[in-house]
Amino acid sequence: MKKIYILILIAVLTVMTACSTNTVNNEPKKEVATNTASEETKNTVENTENVYSLDNDGVDEATFTEALSQFPTDVPERIVTTSVPLTEMLHLLGITPVGVPTSTNPIPADFDAVERIGSPMAPDLEIVTKLKPDLLLGAESLRSTLDKNLEGIELEKAYLRTDSFDDLKLSFKVLGTYFNKIDEMNTVLSTILNKENDLLKQAEGKELPSVMLMIGTSDSFMVMSEKSYLGSLVKKLGADNIATSVLKVSETYSAINMENVVAADPDIILVLASGDHGASEDKFKKEVDNNDAWTKLSAYKNDKIHILDYSIFGVTSISNVEQALTQIANYFYE
Repeated sequence: MKKIYILILIAVLTVMTACSTNTVNNEPKKEVATNTASEETKNTVENTENVYSLDNDGVDEATFTEALSQFPTDVPERIVTTSVPLTEMLHLLGITPVGVPTSTNPIPADFDAVERIGSPMAPDLEIVTKLKPDLLLGAESLRSTLDKNLEGIELEKAYLRTDSFDDLKLSFKVLGTYFNKIDEMNTVLSTILNKENDLLKQAEGKELPSVMLMIGTSDSFMVMSEKSYLGSLVKKLGADNIATSVLKVSETYSAINMENVVAADPDIILVLASGDHGASEDKFKKEVDNNDAWTKLSAYKNDKIHILDYSIFGVTSISNVEQALTQIANYFYE
């Protein structure tokens, strides 16, 4: 019966998506305009309507169905997870796992008594075996590593994406649907979708800034592309990330070439710095003091260099995403 239920649920969701077109009041869905490197003038956000809803949540249906299909037919009762973002999602859905990862990143306080199973990349096999789970949830980005480390253990596994804003919505919807936590899922998704609509309305007719994203490591600072979590938030808001449009970087994190940065001259610079996870804010200030090239930038002259809180922007979190989007939008349109 459970297998039939899951198949019916997938079919119903697919039909609902097919019936829900990307139109509002019979008008085509309007997209946020984005900058390109070749433009001499900045774009502005076009007039748009509130387009996001539970029936039109922006989640790709094919990717959703594929992710959902990897779960076992019989809904498990004993779950272990190696991912902090997925642990947070289970908590929001009212699902208590029997094992969670050992991490310096925050685990919901309600799970303080739940067994720690070791690092997200290399869980303790002895502890995992002792817990007798019938499902392990892991991050898609660590699939190959976890599969290798878990060789020899007969265990159902499912991997979900957790790297970007859209990944968080997708994976949360998959978990809520699979575990039949529809009310809990819709409560969280509605809040996020309403925030997206509010920010789109706030941006109407406003100039889109060019942005450079930086992260501090123990040795240096690097530029971040739209593949990073912070980059995905900037992309969602429609701003031009110069890492993609001008610097043409292909990696998530790349070395900074100040000559190219000066030529690109971003309007805003967002710096993700943390003494616990890499370079501190003080180290960035010393970087600026030691290199006159920074003083040539419009962002420097206009006091548009912002240091971001690592606890909000450094870790993907569906609980923090509303706050993160709001804060970035405030920087863009202040």
